[in-house]
Amino acid sequence: MAPQPCLWFTPMRNCMAKKKSELSRQERRIPASVLFTTPTSEKERRDLRRLANMPDAKIDYSDAPESQTPLSEIHIGRFYRPIKQLVSIRVDADVLAWYRARGKGYQTYMNQALRRAMQTNQPGQ
Repeated sequence: MAPQPCLWFTPMRNCMAKKKSELSRQERRIPASVLFTTPTSEKERRDLRRLANMPDAKIDYSDAPESQTPLSEIHIGRFYRPIKQLVSIRVDADVLAWYRARGKGYQTYMNQALRRAMQTNQPGQ
């Protein structure tokens, strides 16, 4: 079907090209573990069971590579982008007003504050 010409009485939004995002389907995120895991063979399962039953003192680490990056230089989560989940929570009106007063991006700031609280208050502490 040929595109219709834009005439003076045709609404402009009907003549404009659609964005690629409008044309493509919603992206569905799949965890990497689903994409990059292969089923283990029976031999691999036997080896893993044998290692799991072995005490840590008897495991030979001589062939394991040395850590090359000092722990102080490791950036945890540098390339990690967690999947966002839409939730509904009840927040005190004054707390929400304080976050909203920060302007655009207040939900991101709330998420960062919750993440900091999560990381400093690990379960069992």
